[in-house]
Amino acid sequence: MKTLKEVPVGATVTVRKLHGEGPLKRRVMDMGITKGVEIYVRKVAPLGDPIEITVRGYELSLRRADVEIIEID
Repeated sequence: MKTLKEVPVGATVTVRKLHGEGPLKRRVMDMGITKGVEIYVRKVAPLGDPIEITVRGYELSLRRADVEIIEID
């Protein structure tokens, strides 16, 4: 299982599945990150948190805890 936190800067990936449950999963889905959507990794902060991505045409910064539940292809 490969998660979004393992993707290098400049790569585009497709979401395969969202793990987890409850408010964290719901919040990630409300941001537009759902199964089948493409995500472009724009930047990673020097200490690895947060990660800036582009999804559905807008830019979004996510914490490491958020990207660990996103399984990608």
